[in-house]
Amino acid sequence: ARAMLITLCYLYLWARWGPRSAALIRRTVSRLHRSRCSFTFCRCAGPAARQPSPPSPPSLSHEEQVCLRIGNKVFFTDETQFLEDLNRWSLLLISPFIYPDKLLQAEHIAFVTESVSAQIDNLQKVPGPSKEIVKWSDYCSPLAYKPGEPYKLIAETSVDNFSSLGIAFMEDRLQMDNGMVPHKIVCKYLHKLFLVSAGQGEGEKSKLEKESDHEDESNSLSDKEIGSGEHHHLHLSSCHECLQLENSTIESVRFASAENIPELSDDCNSKLEEKNDDCLARGIKRVNLAGKPPNVLIYLGSETAKVEFEQVKSILQECIDVDSYTIYRLHEEQVLKDPWIDNSLLLIIATEEPISEENHKKFMKFLSTGGKILGFSSSFTFDGIQIKRKNKLKKTVHELVVSKMDSTEIKLNLLVSGCIFEQVMKEDISKVKTLSRLNNADKDIVIVHLTYGDSGGEAILSQAHLELDINSMDVQTEEDFNLLKISNTKRYEVLKEILMSLGLSCELSEIPMLTPMYLLSSDEEIHLAFLKWLEGNVDAEGLRASSKVSLKFVSSLESKMEITPSLMPVITAMGSFSSEHFSLKTYQENLQTKKLGKILLFTEVTTTTMDLLDGLMFELPEEMGLIAIAVRQTQGKGRGGNVWLSPVGCALSTLHITIPLHSNLGQRIPFVQHLVSLAVVESVRSIPGYEEIDLRVKWPNDIYYSDLMKLGGVLVNSTLIETTFHILIGFGFNVNNSNPTICINDLITKYNKEEGTKLKALTADCLIARTVTVLERLIDVFQEKGPNGVLPSYYKYWVHSGKQVRLRDEEGPIAWIVGIDDYGFLQVHEEGKGVESVHPDGNSFDMLRNLIVPKH
Repeated sequence: ARAMLITLCYLYLWARWGPRSAALIRRTVSRLHRSRCSFTFCRCAGPAARQPSPPSPPSLSHEEQVCLRIGNKVFFTDETQFLEDLNRWSLLLISPFIYPDKLLQAEHIAFVTESVSAQIDNLQKVPGPSKEIVKWSDYCSPLAYKPGEPYKLIAETSVDNFSSLGIAFMEDRLQMDNGMVPHKIVCKYLHKLFLVSAGQGEGEKSKLEKESDHEDESNSLSDKEIGSGEHHHLHLSSCHECLQLENSTIESVRFASAENIPELSDDCNSKLEEKNDDCLARGIKRVNLAGKPPNVLIYLGSETAKVEFEQVKSILQECIDVDSYTIYRLHEEQVLKDPWIDNSLLLIIATEEPISEENHKKFMKFLSTGGKILGFSSSFTFDGIQIKRKNKLKKTVHELVVSKMDSTEIKLNLLVSGCIFEQVMKEDISKVKTLSRLNNADKDIVIVHLTYGDSGGEAILSQAHLELDINSMDVQTEEDFNLLKISNTKRYEVLKEILMSLGLSCELSEIPMLTPMYLLSSDEEIHLAFLKWLEGNVDAEGLRASSKVSLKFVSSLESKMEITPSLMPVITAMGSFSSEHFSLKTYQENLQTKKLGKILLFTEVTTTTMDLLDGLMFELPEEMGLIAIAVRQTQGKGRGGNVWLSPVGCALSTLHITIPLHSNLGQRIPFVQHLVSLAVVESVRSIPGYEEIDLRVKWPNDIYYSDLMKLGGVLVNSTLIETTFHILIGFGFNVNNSNPTICINDLITKYNKEEGTKLKALTADCLIARTVTVLERLIDVFQEKGPNGVLPSYYKYWVHSGKQVRLRDEEGPIAWIVGIDDYGFLQVHEEGKGVESVHPDGNSFDMLRNLIVPKH
């Protein structure tokens, strides 16, 4: 009753003294903070609100609750809340020396602000001209952020400043720095959330840490374990979560250097300065030092076409952690009008057009606030560097020598713009650092690093086209195509290092979640026969057990279906299947086999297709040929235990075949991998018009572009049961993934440019079906005629004809590749010693160095 009376009194005061609501909020926040309960400012959930919407405030009948309203806003208390798992959060404040006067203190408030995009918030009121706007970052220090909807920010501030934020929120005067609309502010008194301050003496703990209740002393991170001044940790909920957070957000950066470390404030102890320099350089990941929202802007000048934007955006998405950043285009009309300077972490300038004086001033202002700029063949420059046009270099491919952060050098070929950088003699030349020169007589400078101002502003400007892939360039010659493609992996390496040096995270995104499988078939009759066979070969729950991957057959997708590496659900209803990466119709149209590949297990994401058929293949009737197909693999397998990365755009599958022991192929099982490699090549080169696409086989199990680059491989596992070989053939090849190496559609694009043809790009579903079809024909020919039935086709497409190699090492004896013997082993002829067979399981053929070396 007393609590209810207090609540009614507050409501009365609120209604009676509306103009004095600010004082009421300040007093209430102070009282609630001292009582250490959780309190929240949020919008009421209403019929007009769109998703995502905040939860409705708790009922007023709750005896501990105080609820104050202004229009559609509510201020209420609730039970103590905890943040969810912080693995996806990124730290903003990594060193106390950045904001030495704003460390989280016992009397400060740690809180979370949730924001949504303005266009999805129907309840937003536009502040009137007389209302004073409150900028969120002016009243608090951001600590960590989490992108997405809602966009979440952890911050800390004093009680008074938090009150000001709450008042501005209730009165629709609060603005977020990134242009989003604040939707909810939650002050969660987290008795296990604290910061370990750098510079604490051993054994000395902050007030907040003393107040926290770490019950498991054996697991806590003491100051001795951390080391004085080494790291800034967020501790949440339990020490286990602390360690998870530490691993995910404050890993060591590989390329930190002394110049990357923020300056210490004047009042810092000199002893601490000496002690912290090295450990900060070694141990702290540079995440958003300027505390800016994680927006990346791309400026393309007055160009209106979207193609260039998509090109640059695409390469960025393949380099940076896409879950941590949002990429926007900065249009010409926005440069001078929109408040992008405070809302962006990185500006990419990717236009050769002259930069207007007004725009240049705006870009320099961005640098002065700690912003980062990356120039791609742009006319933007400043201070100690100027651009010089060198027409003989325009749109030509040249070798660059790039200096890496670890002082090593890397050489690669890139298309250059036709401009170079020249240093202007000034007093302070230390702010200019050359990162790359052309490997020519003039040693022309093409990539530079510049610093600007006292807030950490820096720019890396490149006159080499790091941002363009081969399909975005007008490459004239086959030599240039080859040089650029061979350097493509190094291009990514250099670009990632540049982005990391500008403070972005280029860590690999999280491994994708496993997805259920679908049972599909190219033949309805065989599909029904398989389902009938299943009825007598699964348990009552539909489970088919296996030591590798057990399969649970279900009629439809269930919401709480368990999917693990060892247990995969298989949905049997074909009508519910759809995929943007795989067309069953295309597969059916291109599969012309008697039995191979008729029963298909398809999944978007799996560990490896090599394990999916293990529980079915030994008992399934022979006419029901099994194949497993995936869009992505998280643990793809290669020869010798190698792990294959399998991005979208690869053709990935495992096929089951049976071969009688007493048959031509049964006596020469090593030939199977050669037949599969040949089938992949012929799946493309047997299409009318595609005969000259330069796709080839390399002994023993690889698919190559010419003799230059690998774009696929084959893995064969065989099991002999009585007199039958059960063989699993895993094959994967790049069809539509141009980066970071090469794919079949790159070769088609190249051929179209050279020959003036208009051959269509191919798809993985088509080529998998064609490969299986060709393989069945090759097996039939081999069984009838033996090796001589297929070797003429194999030699037509292989890369080794007449090649000279050295045996064992670079100083070893010279030998010539002769061919393949009757059992599929490579034959080499060493002068004076005759012909010798080389077994694939014992040797490795190094194409790039022309070596045949024993495998250990």
